[in-house]
Amino acid sequence: MNIITMQDERYLRLLSEKFPNEQAVISELINLRAILSLPKGTEHFVSDLHGESMAFIHMIKNASGVVRKKVDEVYGNTISEEEKRALCALIYYPDERIELIKRFYAGEKSDKSFVLNSQISNLPTLEEWYKRRLQQVVEVARAVTIKYSRSKVHKLLPQDYAYIIGELLHESNLEQKDRQTYYNAIIDAIIETGCADQLLIAISYLIHGLTIDTLHVVGDIFDRGPGASKILDVLSTVRDYDVQWGNHDIEWMGAMAGNLALLATVLRVSIRYANIETLEEGYGINLLPLANFAMTVYGDDPCTIWQTKDFENNPRLTRSAQLMAKMHKAISIIQFKLEGQTVLRHPEWHMDHRALLDKIDFTQGTITLESKTYPLQDTNLPTVDPKDPYALSQYEQDLMNQLWRSFRKSEKMQRHLRMLYEHGSLYLVRNGFLLYHAAIPLNADGSFTEADVCGKRVSGKALMDRTDEVIRKAYYGEGKEKANALDYLLYLWEGEFSPLYNKDRMTTFERYFIADKAVQEEKKGAYFTLADDEKICNTILEEFGLDAATGRIVNGHVPVRTIKGETPTRANGKRFVIDGGFSKPYQEKTGIAGYTLIYNSHGIQLVEHDSFESREQAVLSGSDIHSRMLLQDNSGKRIRIKDTDKGKELLEQIAWLEQLLRAYRMGHVRS
Repeated sequence: MNIITMQDERYLRLLSEKFPNEQAVISELINLRAILSLPKGTEHFVSDLHGESMAFIHMIKNASGVVRKKVDEVYGNTISEEEKRALCALIYYPDERIELIKRFYAGEKSDKSFVLNSQISNLPTLEEWYKRRLQQVVEVARAVTIKYSRSKVHKLLPQDYAYIIGELLHESNLEQKDRQTYYNAIIDAIIETGCADQLLIAISYLIHGLTIDTLHVVGDIFDRGPGASKILDVLSTVRDYDVQWGNHDIEWMGAMAGNLALLATVLRVSIRYANIETLEEGYGINLLPLANFAMTVYGDDPCTIWQTKDFENNPRLTRSAQLMAKMHKAISIIQFKLEGQTVLRHPEWHMDHRALLDKIDFTQGTITLESKTYPLQDTNLPTVDPKDPYALSQYEQDLMNQLWRSFRKSEKMQRHLRMLYEHGSLYLVRNGFLLYHAAIPLNADGSFTEADVCGKRVSGKALMDRTDEVIRKAYYGEGKEKANALDYLLYLWEGEFSPLYNKDRMTTFERYFIADKAVQEEKKGAYFTLADDEKICNTILEEFGLDAATGRIVNGHVPVRTIKGETPTRANGKRFVIDGGFSKPYQEKTGIAGYTLIYNSHGIQLVEHDSFESREQAVLSGSDIHSRMLLQDNSGKRIRIKDTDKGKELLEQIAWLEQLLRAYRMGHVRS
């Protein structure tokens, strides 16, 4: 006989509000048990997006090649390659593709007409195009939805068209001939009533939503590329996603939350790479005060070493190269001052070697580091007071206050910051995978490094948990605790034992001011060598409660140089490094344009991508990201929801529902 405790009884009474009688409980039990038997949904893992919004958006729409694969499965050789591309273009970009097709059938001629004519030569009228494409999109959607429950599919449908799409997707009890007549009648009615556009768009979005059941972004949404804000806008529309914070995410999160040293860093990096679109257009940040300051202070300075990278390849940049160089220098000097202030406030970080302005001999134009003296490449530092080198001038202080107000008042920036906190974490354990962006700090012997994280000595999983806690206090905390946590985000950006950086130093100052390459070296932590060892990976997996025999680690952070023979699969398949060069500046090093790790009901797939041509070409001709399968690890046994973490949650729900059913029948809880 089961004894119900008072605590259990309270929970059962709360549960009874949702399931108020035996029949409601029985219906939900049947539903949950059926769900357990379904194949698991498809998880996609990506990392190091670095603001490349166009490629990311296309990857979401084509599900890293999964949509094209479904089209091939449905149609095989029964339709031409050109028609497959046209169908995919419609599914990827239904709004733009439909508008393009309608203009073509209306007789609007353009340089695109030849391409479109070759794609639809067998569909002489717009009505026939609608009939053909509606049937095809529905067939692809059926192939995608087949492993999901009807209730899950129904929840993703727009309310106005849920019934119609449901009828098109699901088999009826009619005989084959009558069923086809019934479907044709629905499609004819859709076209006649003028809602074909809305149906095509809705079904295409349904395909997008179900080919990626869960999206894991393993860090670094920001920096380098121009569209980080657009990536976050798109992420907000994804049904189930999470973010494991990367070092560039923490840099921006710190700036958004009020760490002025990181705010200056965000501005410096954006200007250095001629990438201020995210700031100005994405978030509405006014950079005019910085431009005015730079012209006032450095008006006669040629700023030779501060020239912006790749300036000439940014056609949307309206400022002159000379002004950008002055802005670059102005914000860099402010950054070095603010970093120095923060480092000197925290001697426990042991980062005095990053406070460098007081090491300058202003009369000689040199700097002494570790008993060696180097000439400075730029000695014009009018805002630096040799007697108090880390103090901001009044003009600099006013400028930073003004810039911070602009950050704080950007509604979209603050909304995106909340998204990163609500959907983000330092690491994630999910379905046998351990996800984190960069590193678990290790000693040379493979043991976990013990480090001080805001007053606590921790290592391994405890270090990651404590760091995650501190990151949250930087936003949600109060008083001195919040201030210290906000400062600590700077350590996470560049500290030796930061799990997001894990190098002995960040030599930004040296790269600007000292020509000697040796002093610019940044030594990586032991993790980046040792984690290629299967035994070390097993130790890490066990530390996080995973089975070493079946668990896997997913990292980003370090670009995989495919052109030099490097592989994303490490440690005998225990670890995947999926930074493949999503960011265009890295593609010369990697030779490719990114990876997607896919985990579906059949197993693990690792997909390698080439560069994305353009959205316009994808809409017009169906051009796609060419992808290659690097790994297909199929166990042979179909993975069901019951085998996943979600399955464990459902089994727990089933146990409580069974207890509630018994409570109803025994009279402990009344309906």
